[in-house]
Amino acid sequence: MATGGELLMQAILAQGGRIGFGVPGESYLAVLDAMHGSDFRFVNARHEGGAAFMAEAWAKLTGEVGLCFVTRGPGATNASIGVHSAMQASTPMILFVGQISTSWREREAFQELDYRAVFGTMAKWVTELDDPARIPEIIARAWRIAQSGRPGPVVIALPEDMLSTDLPDTVAPARAVEIVRPAPAPEQIDQTRAALTDAKRPLILAGGGGWRPEGKAALQKLAEGSGIPVVCAFRNQDLFDNDSPLYAGDAGVGMTHATKTLLRKADVILALGPRFGEMTTDGYTLFNMPEPEQMLIHAHADSSEIGKILQPHIALHADPGAVAAHLTQNPSRGVWSGWAKAARAGVTDLITTPAQPSPVDMVAVCAHLREVLSDDAILTNGAGNFGVWPSRYIPVGGARRLLAPQSGAMGYGIPAAIAASIEEPGREVICFAGDGDFQMTGMELATAAQTGATPIILVLANRSYGTIRMHQERHFPARVSGTDLENPDFTALARACGLHGAKVARTEAFADAFAAARASRTAAVLELDIAIEALTPTATLSDIRGQS
Repeated sequence: MATGGELLMQAILAQGGRIGFGVPGESYLAVLDAMHGSDFRFVNARHEGGAAFMAEAWAKLTGEVGLCFVTRGPGATNASIGVHSAMQASTPMILFVGQISTSWREREAFQELDYRAVFGTMAKWVTELDDPARIPEIIARAWRIAQSGRPGPVVIALPEDMLSTDLPDTVAPARAVEIVRPAPAPEQIDQTRAALTDAKRPLILAGGGGWRPEGKAALQKLAEGSGIPVVCAFRNQDLFDNDSPLYAGDAGVGMTHATKTLLRKADVILALGPRFGEMTTDGYTLFNMPEPEQMLIHAHADSSEIGKILQPHIALHADPGAVAAHLTQNPSRGVWSGWAKAARAGVTDLITTPAQPSPVDMVAVCAHLREVLSDDAILTNGAGNFGVWPSRYIPVGGARRLLAPQSGAMGYGIPAAIAASIEEPGREVICFAGDGDFQMTGMELATAAQTGATPIILVLANRSYGTIRMHQERHFPARVSGTDLENPDFTALARACGLHGAKVARTEAFADAFAAARASRTAAVLELDIAIEALTPTATLSDIRGQS
């Protein structure tokens, strides 16, 4: 005999689940009990939002299904930020939510919610267990849905009585699912190859979720074999080696003029995996909609994403990595060296940004980090203007990863860094956080201390919600309100958790402070004094006011 909770854990292990992030709750005590003594690791976070961010970032890093466990009601709503982030980033994830007993339904029992209604628009599938004997079926289906087509989150509600029910030994976990990945038709590969060969200004736009290591390798080989420049979609910069002379920047928030020009001037765009969201299209302005002037070849593993925004000239319902792999065989070649060189110039010009008017100059900080970071470092960030530093001023790709929220969620970077450090304790993990961003999930420092995670967190403290301040200065000049911050001592908080903490008041002190953080053998917080004037890498507040 096994309880529903024990069968659930057996089914998770059978699918390859090995770690989960969450906050414990009495509504799923039977599952917590089943974890005890098993080969499954449970990381108890300090807030369900932090736990859900950890699960999503862990899934991005590993390519496996991220697992999060929370209690009913407030636990579920707190975790919803991670579910939304997983959906926007196309990340495979399962959120397990404790639920009231089935006999109490629709009485507005304590913490009762209808999870299908709550999560219906932000998850691929939402279900509630109503028969413990169906646990193997539900778990196998959830694993498949989370990883198939466009990957994304699944939510499973677990009524307490379903978890405590005894089941006969004849009810056994399902075997591990195998994900079917659609392959391109040979004639479409031929059409794509011919279109690229005839192009004068071809461009590869890479993005989306579900990329496996072999797919990334194929993308790199395709670009290098054909000489076609590559632009990565919003916060997908680590799909392609940023040090390559063919890397031409990212189509994301605050898109540079050089990248916009590339996308507009390209005559053939091979879009491998992106979903053409607001950021990647610069607010839906870069392409004529729904019929782009550029010849668009769109490959996506989910047929519902093809033609959703832009109508392609060639539509490939196929795994983007598989398309890249097929195209590496007899790759297209053309007289593109001048086009590729011009495309690369936008990236190299960006790195030479002038020094910032700030006690700590982030241009110099990033220059130092480019010199000293390991090739397999993992960078994370939350949301805010500061996010441009790890995404555009420090090369990623290859073995170096970038974990960042495509949903634009503040507070993502610290939980992501902790999850990455737990999974890869031998790798360097660096988090960029704004001071407002830090205060969303800063207490997860205690989780880092408890788990032995060792990320280095750079807090860019400008005492403001900087992005919102920037927009206020532009649209409501001289009427700033609600964006000033009176901050705690972030380094004291780190030390209170038994971690390393230090303030950096001038640029010249950063190198030694960073070296000390590296040597601390614990997680570390470096609080950098950033001037409010230095809101963005290429424009000061004075510049922004002058534009209004």
